[in-house]
Amino acid sequence: MLFRIPGWVYDLVVVLIVGATAFAQAFSDGTHLWPTVPISLLGTIAIFFRRRRPLPVLAFETAATGILISLGVNSLTPAVIFAVVAVASRGPRNVSLQASGGAVGLLALPALISGNAHVGRLIAPFVFLCLGWVIGDSMYTRERERDERLGRAAAQERARIARELHDVVTHNVSVMVVQAAAAGEIFDKDPERAREAIHAVEETGRRALNELRRLLGVVANDEADVLPQPSLGRLDELIDRVRAAGLEVELIEEGTPGNVPEGIGLSAYRIVQESLTNTLKHAFASHVTVRVRHSGDAVEVEVTDDGVGAALHGEGRGLIGMRERVAFYGGELDAGSRAGGGYGVRARIPVAAS
Repeated sequence: MLFRIPGWVYDLVVVLIVGATAFAQAFSDGTHLWPTVPISLLGTIAIFFRRRRPLPVLAFETAATGILISLGVNSLTPAVIFAVVAVASRGPRNVSLQASGGAVGLLALPALISGNAHVGRLIAPFVFLCLGWVIGDSMYTRERERDERLGRAAAQERARIARELHDVVTHNVSVMVVQAAAAGEIFDKDPERAREAIHAVEETGRRALNELRRLLGVVANDEADVLPQPSLGRLDELIDRVRAAGLEVELIEEGTPGNVPEGIGLSAYRIVQESLTNTLKHAFASHVTVRVRHSGDAVEVEVTDDGVGAALHGEGRGLIGMRERVAFYGGELDAGSRAGGGYGVRARIPVAAS
């Protein structure tokens, strides 16, 4: 881990630079030690607080430097430059421009009204003041861009977690509801099968809790007891759970599975999971076909059922989440009623996009 220098160290270095410059010029002039030395001391102390109170510090340093310039001592100009950098790096551009422009204008007054100041000697400090504003403004711009990047990354992560929670909770709860309803219907006629269904509800609930615990562990950055992410290799387990809920599911795999990246495998798994969940909840279907095609440049998943079509599927959060997953990898997703009846979801995700 790299050693990070505390902010107060930088502040101390700035104070030493300002103090050394101010007192060196004050004592080298020697003609106005009484007002020059106290003002230089106050200006040196004030610059330490420039990051916490940038505008008041700039105002004070400008006034103190203007007084000294009128006396023929240009000793606190570095303090004004550092204050301008602080204002420009911490405030909106219009505010920093007005404040910095005001400081330059006020410092120009002594050169115009005092015989002790010379315009030629002030050109270089004014150039450095403008350069300080440019440096501070670039720092402010970079900080805003960094905040925007972090905000976008946080929003994407929240969306990803929301999709994961939706997929996990909706699928498992849907399976549990179907199994519990089936157990209630056959409880009196076939207690043994009812107990099996209730046991399946229990197992599905435990699995849902484990998935939720894993997601919460990721959110909390807890590396302990984190289960591997689902992938296409675990489709058999998913389909077995759906079959246990009473839906007939046929799995067809075509092609030779290659080295599918983890993110693409997870997205394909979630698309199949969400499609089966929607079929359980809305389609009133008796049969579902899950087809997985592996090619050299893409993975395709297709889920079709013999239910009621798009009438009850709608464009809910689940389908929106599927579209977002596919779009993230530059893929394509089609969903809707089939010509021969039922509903179908087809997704193609380019492997090369990862």
